Amino acid sequence: MKNNLKLKKYYFLALLISLLLSLTFVFLISLETQKITRNYNLALASIINKVKEKYPNISDNELINILNSSNYNEEFSKKYSIDITKESIILQNNSLPKKFNYLNFTFIFISLLIIISLFRLYFRKRTKELDEITNYLQELNNQNYTLKLESMSEDELSKLRNEIYKTTIMLKENALNSKKDKLELKKSLEDISHQLKTPLTSIMIMVDNLIDQPSLSKVKKMEYLRNIKREITNMKFLIINLLKLSKLEVNMINFQRKNYNPHLLVNESIKNVLALCDLKNTKIKVLGKCQNKILCDKQWQIEALTNILKNAIEHSQNNHQVLVKLEENNLYTEIKIINYGKTLSKEEKQHLFTRFYHHNSSLKESMGIGLSLAKAIILKDNGKIAVESLKNETTFIIRYFY
Repeated sequence: MKNNLKLKKYYFLALLISLLLSLTFVFLISLETQKITRNYNLALASIINKVKEKYPNISDNELINILNSSNYNEEFSKKYSIDITKESIILQNNSLPKKFNYLNFTFIFISLLIIISLFRLYFRKRTKELDEITNYLQELNNQNYTLKLESMSEDELSKLRNEIYKTTIMLKENALNSKKDKLELKKSLEDISHQLKTPLTSIMIMVDNLIDQPSLSKVKKMEYLRNIKREITNMKFLIINLLKLSKLEVNMINFQRKNYNPHLLVNESIKNVLALCDLKNTKIKVLGKCQNKILCDKQWQIEALTNILKNAIEHSQNNHQVLVKLEENNLYTEIKIINYGKTLSKEEKQHLFTRFYHHNSSLKESMGIGLSLAKAIILKDNGKIAVESLKNETTFIIRYFY
């Protein structure tokens, strides 16, 4: 098992106690043997002294042979009612085993109590920790993500604690993101409602005029119908782009990223605004070369660059040009889109990418959503966008980092 230092500590203590217990048993048995041996030796020494006194001519070798002899006289044992298989002739030795048995039993009992107490303490502590984790999970089920597991020590529950803590962080982030998504959705719905209110009102007025005034001239009716069509087209464009922007903001779109040459993206974007260039009599000039490719979703980046080019053309002077400069270094590929028109103020630059923002030079029919969508797309592909405006020259700087 990993991360079970506490359990190992308890096992070590139990092993240490068992080792001390075994050593104590050996010591007690050795002590008992020494006492019995000493008693026997004292008794034999007394017998030898008596024999020496009574038989002074007996030699030491004869005495040793007599002591080591295994001859056994049952009559002698019966005479004194002694069973040598159960009792010792030396009376002191008969009481020693009982004393040592009591001592051994007491020591074993105390040792077992200590071992049981250790494991009981361990399991009680582990039960307490499991109860804390259970209570913590119950709090998580009640969507309380503010708690923290204080103990992060390396024990057998540390892995579980860490995983629960990670889950808590993830759930908390999901809850915050869910709340943020709801707020964004509410904001989007409010924005859509606000933006649709004006064209819908205009359409309703024109439809009422067509119904209530059947005598209107054909020219006037066609004018109303063209205006209604224009408003519907604008509403369609608005709704489609708002849906795209909302999906980007809540990460509902999976980009299909591949490596593309920035020239390809720029050229495809220019094709999308050629009609607008003709209306404004504006030319687009591309400068610079790039060898490095950028990792991005082709269609989405073309849409982002198209929106920026469209904004540059709309705010450029008539009969003028829009410049597109491509540069690269070891960190990023840079695309600059430059138009020549009114200089943007500091406040206008700060809010230029805000949804539905209309600065002073905005066209009347502008929705104020193209640049916001472009920024969301570029950020999604690990890019950044900024704007500089000075002396009637506005530059959009787009950088795609490698």
